Amino acid sequence: MDHPKRTIFYERHQGLGAKLVEFGGWDMPLQYPSGTIQEHLATRGSAGVFDVSHMGRFVIRGQGAVEFLQHALTNNAAALDGRPVGAQYTLIPNAGGGAVDDAYLYRFIPGEYLLVVNAANRLKDWEHLNSHLGAFDGVEMVDRTEELLMLALQGPASRQILSEIVGEDRLPEPIRNAVAVAEFGKTRLLIGRTGYTGEPVGSELFVERDRALELWDALVDRGAVPCGLGARDTLRLEAGLPLYGHEFGTDPDGTEIPIFAVPLTRFGVSFSPLKGAFVGRAPLERQFAAAGRIMNRDFSAPSDLPRIVRPVAVTGRGIAREGAKVFKGGRPVGYVTSGTAVPYWIFDGEGERARPAGEHRTRSICLAYLDADVLDEEPVTIDIRGKLTEGIVVPFHLRSEAPPYARPIVVLPEAPEEAAAAAPVRAAVRRLLERAAENTEWRQRECVNLIPSEMTASPMVRLLQIMDPAFRYAE
Repeated sequence: MDHPKRTIFYERHQGLGAKLVEFGGWDMPLQYPSGTIQEHLATRGSAGVFDVSHMGRFVIRGQGAVEFLQHALTNNAAALDGRPVGAQYTLIPNAGGGAVDDAYLYRFIPGEYLLVVNAANRLKDWEHLNSHLGAFDGVEMVDRTEELLMLALQGPASRQILSEIVGEDRLPEPIRNAVAVAEFGKTRLLIGRTGYTGEPVGSELFVERDRALELWDALVDRGAVPCGLGARDTLRLEAGLPLYGHEFGTDPDGTEIPIFAVPLTRFGVSFSPLKGAFVGRAPLERQFAAAGRIMNRDFSAPSDLPRIVRPVAVTGRGIAREGAKVFKGGRPVGYVTSGTAVPYWIFDGEGERARPAGEHRTRSICLAYLDADVLDEEPVTIDIRGKLTEGIVVPFHLRSEAPPYARPIVVLPEAPEEAAAAAPVRAAVRRLLERAAENTEWRQRECVNLIPSEMTASPMVRLLQIMDPAFRYAE
C-alpha cells in the first residue's frame, strides 16, 4: 500500500499541533488545536491561510494550447487573453455532459495556462486530458504539482496581509478572477483573486517550492490563521460551492449528475462559436435549455435535467448529513449531498457598515439534489437518523456583495403568531412584485408606448448604457 504524500508544509502543520488525516492521497491537516469553528470564524472575520498544495496543477503551453483547452474544457479559454481578468471557473466534461472534474484555469503569462484540479481526481484528470491531447499539434502539458506550491489566503484582512509582503501596487485588481505576478524573495509569486470560501476578499497563491515555507511563515507572522480541511469544507458549504464526489459525480442510484444540475456551472460553461464542438457540447446544450425552462417554471420535459442542487436551511433540530433523504408533502424529492452545522458571526450595525460583534452562533445547513420542480421557500422534511426534521429551500446561505465581509443569510423557524402577522405583508409585497413584473412585460413586449416620457429602453440601448464610458446613451 502506498503511503500518503506530504506537502512541503507538513512539518509546519505538525509543529502547530494539527490533526492530520489522509485526503486525496495526501496527509493533510483536518484542524488545528483551536478547532474548525474558530478557523471558520477567523476566515470570515479576519484571514485564514490554507495549505492546498495537495490539489493538482497542470501547465499547458504551446501554439495549440488554446485550441486544446477549448476542446477539453467547458469555458471559453480565449476569454483569458485580456487583462485584468486572467482566471475562470471551468469543468472537465465527458461526452455525456457529466463532470470528470471541476477546475480553475489561470493565465498569468502569455502563452501559458495553469489548470488546478481536485486532489482525488488528479491522476484521472491527467489521463483523461492526455487522451484528447494527441489530436492537437504544438501542445505541451506538464504536471507541476510537486514543484509549484499553492496556498489560499482568504478573508477580509487578506489583502492587507498580502500587501505588506509584496506591496499594494503588485496585487491584482480588486475584482473576482483578476490575476497578477509579483516577486517574493526574488522568486515569482502568482496571485489569483480566487478562492473556495465565498469570501469577497481573498487570493490563491502559487510559488516555487524553494520559497514556499518562507511564504507560509510570512503570512502566519502577519496574522493569517492556519486552517484545515474541516474549515475549508464548512466555508465552501456555507457559500454553496460544489465538491466533486458530492455535488458532482454519481447519485446514490449510480446515475451521473448532469453538469447543469449545479447552478454555479452557468458561469463555467460557454457555448461561444470560438469553442467549436467541444467534449459534451450537445448534451450540455440540452441541459442548458432545460435549465432555462426550469427558471420559467416549465417542468414539462424533465429528462435532461431532472434534479437541481439547492441550498436547504434546516429549521428543525438536528444536522442533515450526506445521503439523508428529503421529502416534500410526504413524497421523496431527493437527498442531501453535503450537510453540517456551521458557525456564523452576529453583526453589529446594518449594511456596509456592519461588523462582526464578537458573538457567534451555529446553524444547520445543507446542499440537496432535489427534483427540479421544488422551488425556493418551499418547506421540506429531511430524514435525520429516522426522524423527519423541518427545512426550507433557500436561494443561498451566504452573500458577499458588500466587501470586506461575507454575511450569513440565516433562516430561523417562525412562531405561528409571527407567521400569521407577517402573512398579509408578504402577500402585499408579492403582489407588488407581480404587478411590477406584469407592467414591465406589457411595456417591453405587448405594446408600442407612444408617450415619450414613459418609453422604456430597448435591450440594445440598455447594453450601450452599460458599455459607453462617455454616457452618450444615458438618456
